[in-house]
Amino acid sequence: MEEHYHNMVPASGDLSRERLAEDLRALVRDAEQLLKSGAGEAGEKATELRARLQASLDQAKETCRRLEGRALESARAADRVIRSHPYESIGLSFGVGVLLGVLINRR
Repeated sequence: MEEHYHNMVPASGDLSRERLAEDLRALVRDAEQLLKSGAGEAGEKATELRARLQASLDQAKETCRRLEGRALESARAADRVIRSHPYESIGLSFGVGVLLGVLINRR
């Protein structure tokens, strides 16, 4: 008997991680440009860089919130599966533990 838990694997997991990494890179890049522009500079360029930095920060925060929501949903789904199949979950955990033990002791 084979069961598939489609709700356990997000459809765009890799895309979300790539998007988060891209947002964080943009945030760091904009922060570095702001620091290079000089703290004493209050011109149009500094104002524009600060606005870009704030936009990048907001986008990174939103991406983190979405990823946290997906992680929470996945944890709840895993909890439901474990509660509905407790003995199978224990057996699988035991098997993975034995396998890891064998692989670690081989070295």
